[in-house]
Amino acid sequence: MSDFNDLLVPSDTFVPRHIGPGPDEAASMLAALGLPSLDALIEATVPATIRTAKQLKFGDEVITGREAGEFEVQAAFRRMMSDNQVVRSLIGMGYYAAITPPVIQRNILENPGWYTQYTPYQAEIAQGRLEALINFQTMVADMTGLPLANASLLDEGTAAAEAMTMCVGLTGGKRKVFLVSDVCHPQTIAVVETRAEACGIEVRVAGAKDMVFGPDVAGVLLQYPDTFGRVTDEAATIAAAKAAGAIVVVATDLLALTLLRPPGEFGADIAVGSAQRFGIPLGYGGPHAAFLATRDESKRMLPGRVIGVSRDATGKRAYRMAMQTREQHIRRERASSNICTAQVLLAIMSGMYAVYHGPEGLQRIGARVHGLTRLLAAGLKARGHDVGGAAYFDTLRVALKGRAAAEVLKAALDRGFNLRSIDDATVGVSLDERSTPAEVESLLAAFGEGEGLAALQRRTELGVDAAFKRTSAYLTHPVFAAYRCEHDLLRYIHRLQGRDLSLTSSMISLGSCTMKLNATSEMQPISWPALADIHPFVPREQARGYAAMFDSLERMLSEITGFAAVSLQPNAGSQGEYAGLLVIRAYHRANGQGHRDVCLIPTSAHGTNPASAVMAGFKVVPVACDAQGNVDVADLQAKASLHAPALAALMITYPSTHGVFEAKIREICETVHKHGGQVYMDGANMNAQVGLCRPGEFGADVCHLNLHKTFCIPHGGGGPGMGPIGVASHLAPFLPGHPVIKCGGDQAIGPISAAPWGSASILAISYTYILMMGAAGLTQATKMAILGANYMAKRLGEHYPVLYRGAGGTCAHEFILDLRPLKASAGIEGEDVAKRLMDYGFHAPTMSFPVAGTLMIEPTESEPLAELDRFCDAMIAIREEIRKVEDGTWPRDRNPLKLAPHTAETVMADSWDRPYSRTQAAYPAAWVREHKFWPFVSRIDNAYGDRNLVCTCPPMEDYAEAAE
Repeated sequence: MSDFNDLLVPSDTFVPRHIGPGPDEAASMLAALGLPSLDALIEATVPATIRTAKQLKFGDEVITGREAGEFEVQAAFRRMMSDNQVVRSLIGMGYYAAITPPVIQRNILENPGWYTQYTPYQAEIAQGRLEALINFQTMVADMTGLPLANASLLDEGTAAAEAMTMCVGLTGGKRKVFLVSDVCHPQTIAVVETRAEACGIEVRVAGAKDMVFGPDVAGVLLQYPDTFGRVTDEAATIAAAKAAGAIVVVATDLLALTLLRPPGEFGADIAVGSAQRFGIPLGYGGPHAAFLATRDESKRMLPGRVIGVSRDATGKRAYRMAMQTREQHIRRERASSNICTAQVLLAIMSGMYAVYHGPEGLQRIGARVHGLTRLLAAGLKARGHDVGGAAYFDTLRVALKGRAAAEVLKAALDRGFNLRSIDDATVGVSLDERSTPAEVESLLAAFGEGEGLAALQRRTELGVDAAFKRTSAYLTHPVFAAYRCEHDLLRYIHRLQGRDLSLTSSMISLGSCTMKLNATSEMQPISWPALADIHPFVPREQARGYAAMFDSLERMLSEITGFAAVSLQPNAGSQGEYAGLLVIRAYHRANGQGHRDVCLIPTSAHGTNPASAVMAGFKVVPVACDAQGNVDVADLQAKASLHAPALAALMITYPSTHGVFEAKIREICETVHKHGGQVYMDGANMNAQVGLCRPGEFGADVCHLNLHKTFCIPHGGGGPGMGPIGVASHLAPFLPGHPVIKCGGDQAIGPISAAPWGSASILAISYTYILMMGAAGLTQATKMAILGANYMAKRLGEHYPVLYRGAGGTCAHEFILDLRPLKASAGIEGEDVAKRLMDYGFHAPTMSFPVAGTLMIEPTESEPLAELDRFCDAMIAIREEIRKVEDGTWPRDRNPLKLAPHTAETVMADSWDRPYSRTQAAYPAAWVREHKFWPFVSRIDNAYGDRNLVCTCPPMEDYAEAAE
């Protein structure tokens, strides 16, 4: 050690851990590109007109004036979170403390083999996750009494909003009134109202008895049990809705349905809700998996992802994402929903919670919660308070006698409980899985003197009211009975994990998806009680640690983007798009320009862009792209001029979806502004900008950030995600608010997520990532991401055409390989290359987007040079295999690509009649012999799955057939 300054660098400094290539590797990559330095690459890649002159500076957010280590950052963050008060919250309102079985917490939530996968578009290497999601769908379908469920939505509020738009679609699109019960959760009502206003739907909130079902009513939303805990018979309301041709939506509670008659049995057409209390921490609002179940005839309108059962090339049962033609990239502005991110990791946990407990275990939990609530109600009555005469499950609305609500709330808090404040004389209390008789005894003391539990038990009936009692069976599939001992469940979880390719196996080079390191030190805090055990509606003083993190993170994201203000509420990238567009819409309305409703969108845009624009009430006008993949500026100018009186916004991805920095981005923004519009920048490609350029400086007015891409929240197999938005100062007053906890701007739009700060707990991942990287580290990461992409483009460009490059002859952080010539020369398509990559141990890059017949590759800064080379070697070897098809060595229809992927079962079969060897099939590269990831199924028959749609666990005879 030669310099005293070396003593200041901690041993666990994070930047070289996050960035894969070391200095020597970076030098060799630059040499391969013929460039003298990393800065020379950036000068050739990022237009000088947009490079920021300002170095990132986080000020108070930097822990010290030097590099900070992982341990130091975690210690500082723990101190910040110690300002949160972990109080037993019995507030309810759709959020309840739950117990995460340790075997699930350790082996799924905290396991990178489960949280680092991508969305299961490549189904052959995602069979474990897909089976787990089939379990979730089956659980939801069984519990709700409806035959078809999706593979999770974002939260209960947005699920209800999706159900509303389903109702409009199912009734032909002409009916534009949606009735909502006034005893739904207030955040659900508000999210539905926000969505409805933009979509031109009229929401009428009323008591069930006051609802009028005219011919313009598309549907009705009821809550069961309602927000105050009451379980009521709404048969007359449902009958009136059905008679008028309206669709019935019921927001419900899965744990309540262990005892109560399910919605599907009393007339519901759609059921929505949250699976949070099936083993998921509160997390100050998320992430949690929501659900939507419906009848079979409504399947084509079902939002989000649906997992179905199909078969592979050998006839073996296989799972896949069903009805994929409904995805936004295909339907675009005709999509019925912009849902892109699901809550897959959380859905898997909830499904495993049901597998862990089984029907008898869930029934026991439900009965215990209800029994304790019965005792609580009896004790409250004995103390003179009124809990009403309606049936209930776990929640009581307590009209106080002789005591003010404030007095009771304080007395409860003194005993360690948060209750719900309803009005000056009324409080609410909701019990949960963690409730105990001792807690109920303590809680009763807060309401005054009276009988204890021992006396109450002797005269209290603990069963559910007979009029609402569930009699139908649920979770009858063997999967919910097979894994009772922990050894069995542990092995089941790891068996499924072994069928999925994740970042624990190899790089996932998906263009536009930024599958980078999700560091363990970033992930650990989400399990801390100080983050996990906070209800989203606790008094603000109990969440000071969270408030400090939000404030600091917002400032840092503002510094990174150049925007004046940030909202952390959107809990997905698609939600960020939607929120940003609603903010623009509100701005125009506030300026008397509410007629502006045209949104210009380049044809290369992400598919969620046009879907989000339509949801926000805009008309989509496509803008052409030129041969280089850039926005056709002449076409943009013509359309901006043509639609100037109505122009509201331009949505643009930057760097472009084609992987280049468009040199004319300032001109593009100026054109839109000149004609009265605002510029929305899709931040999916922010990994190429951090520290180098700032959207707020070169013309964007609003931008969403995919924290599950650029800022290291893991993809979780398709979710959770976070999509906060940054806005210029003139848009800041319109940032989204919330009806329960004040947040947002002075002229806030309504909430777009059920919780005030979306999936708050996972913001800790991005926050600690930024702190550990620091300003210089973040900038270096961006440069290295660009270097990695250009290095790979150089190597692979000698074997495949690289479609687009910027003005300096380079790409940004991703690039596109053109495979279209191979179809003519060898009959090989992108899908064949994708499936063959599985045999080499890799997940395919992004297929056929933004150009059909191509692969879009993004290496990220986290992959070391050896891994970049390994992937390049695989692609080069596949190109040599294609040459053997081109020269006739292998037939066009029977070669390693067309018959890929190769399973162990196929390779080890008694017979082998293929024109290539078993070794060529299974071990095409040396590294595969050291570590072989075996696809669990052969190529899946998608057409068969669409023709024979099955979206719940297959019957036992299927298992018997598979075992033969």
